[in-house]
Amino acid sequence: MCGIVGCVGHGVDVQETLLDGLASLEYRGYDSAGIATAGETLSVVKRAGELDALVAALEDRDAPLDGPAGVGHTRWSTHGPPSDANAHPHTDEAGRVAVVHNGIIENYQSLRDELEAAGVTFASDTDTEVVSHLLGRHLDEGTTLEAAFRETVARLEGSYALAAVARGADTVVATRSDSPLVLGVGEDATFFASDVPAFLEHTREVVYLEDGQFATLQPAGWTVTDADGSPVDAEVTTVAWDPEQTGKSGYDHFMLKEIHEQPTALRQCLSGRVDELAGEITVAELDALDSFGSVQLVACGTSYHAALYGATLLQQQGIPAQAALANEYATAPAPRRADTLVVGVTQSGETADTLRALREARGRGATTLAVTNVVDSTAARECDHALYIRAGPEIGVAATKTFSSQLIALNLLADRMATSAYRTPRDLVAALRDLPGQVQTVLDDSRAASVVDEYLDRTAYFFVGRTYHHPVALEGALKFKEITYEHAEGFAAGELKHGPLALVTADTPVFAVVTGTDEAAQKTIGNVKEVEARDAPVVAVTDGQSDVARYADHVLTIPESHPRTAPVLANVQLQLVAYHVADRMGRSIDKPRNLAKSVTVE
Repeated sequence: MCGIVGCVGHGVDVQETLLDGLASLEYRGYDSAGIATAGETLSVVKRAGELDALVAALEDRDAPLDGPAGVGHTRWSTHGPPSDANAHPHTDEAGRVAVVHNGIIENYQSLRDELEAAGVTFASDTDTEVVSHLLGRHLDEGTTLEAAFRETVARLEGSYALAAVARGADTVVATRSDSPLVLGVGEDATFFASDVPAFLEHTREVVYLEDGQFATLQPAGWTVTDADGSPVDAEVTTVAWDPEQTGKSGYDHFMLKEIHEQPTALRQCLSGRVDELAGEITVAELDALDSFGSVQLVACGTSYHAALYGATLLQQQGIPAQAALANEYATAPAPRRADTLVVGVTQSGETADTLRALREARGRGATTLAVTNVVDSTAARECDHALYIRAGPEIGVAATKTFSSQLIALNLLADRMATSAYRTPRDLVAALRDLPGQVQTVLDDSRAASVVDEYLDRTAYFFVGRTYHHPVALEGALKFKEITYEHAEGFAAGELKHGPLALVTADTPVFAVVTGTDEAAQKTIGNVKEVEARDAPVVAVTDGQSDVARYADHVLTIPESHPRTAPVLANVQLQLVAYHVADRMGRSIDKPRNLAKSVTVE
């Protein structure tokens, strides 16, 4: 959840590079920030609050922080509340080393007890501070920074991305275990960060560290070694993203920009994979995928809603499938047949709960597939197969374009599993072809901005749908609560009368997704009548094929589409509803309170 940045080199302004990198990682969520630079001296400045507080503290100094090596960090509190003392980087008592850390040191209490018994005084409540004190004590033994760092890490249990600098050294040392860390290889400097956007303006050449690998960065270059200290021939790859993709491009918020990027994201997801003339879906990443008797999809949050949709797709094609919350699956795995495929749906490819579930599945002999947005992410590397959604970088904490791309990627997977001939019904192929343009139509014509004015400051907000629209209702409610901070719930429409109907009043708007004229649509209309009879205002999201509009107070229209693509269109309207309500309420839309973009701890 936190963000790490760093750089080494004489060709960059280290302080400004660290601050720019931290600003690029604000979307990950944080409540304090700090930086440290090292060379002949070691300097550390850190503050609770937003990045502006750190910048102000640096401006109050007589001179900028200096030195060829530096690390920075945005912290999201786990051990101890937000405070200057608990902010990273953390130092030893002598002020000789500075450490930044993402993750959780699970044995920190026993290490802290040991260090305090030896006379060490702690300055913070954090688990991370034990690392800086251990590192300082190993340096006292006369060893090098690299060797001391390796000895320190050997004492740690838990998940971590760690980096450290020391007085008297123009070096950064770093390692990872279950938490992402990527190097950026520039001409005059080497960078590292939790995520690529932190250094994208400097270089697109990257090296993804594996668990247990150590990186040593110096002005003269960089090296990667394994847990035993042996050199690793690390592969340098080129990131396809442009720096401009991580900016707002004139939009007020990243979220709004990314909602409007969905037509492009969907085209990228479908490009080269759908042949309308041949009526085929061809996904090169899945060519080696075997046949399976059942499928289990594991995911969290928005990705879990995509997994629910994917499970419904597979079930409709006769393939036994179920979706499970990754955090529940990891501790209580679902029953598995010998021929089961376990699919991890994760935007970042670094979601800790999902990674643990996938590892549990592999440990039990299952074949695994990652459906992810990030090439060479941990999930992509560790799974047997990877299917990329190709949505491009998503900065806003509330996922939008990645959810839409996940739904379409799961359509491709479902068809691949349903037939070895890769043949899809031609009406679905045509619908996939038309989908990006139809999403653009929704964006151009949506009335969500005007509709929401009537529904501010209500008691609660309910979202309902059936079959393919049930996950969309859940996702609509999640988006709403994430960025408005208002109470919102999503339900399978048929469940209303099994409890939630007791909450329905004239002060609880109900957003109902109804498309087509099939049995699910007719039954959902019946549910709309139930809430209407209890004076609840109804906003229908519909393609106009049914008569749901006559029972609704407001209608948000979408184009007629295939039953499997209509959920994408309906979801866009609900994204806009959430965005405009949050905007009217003055919420922090891109950085909602208490949330982070990438959840890298369980």
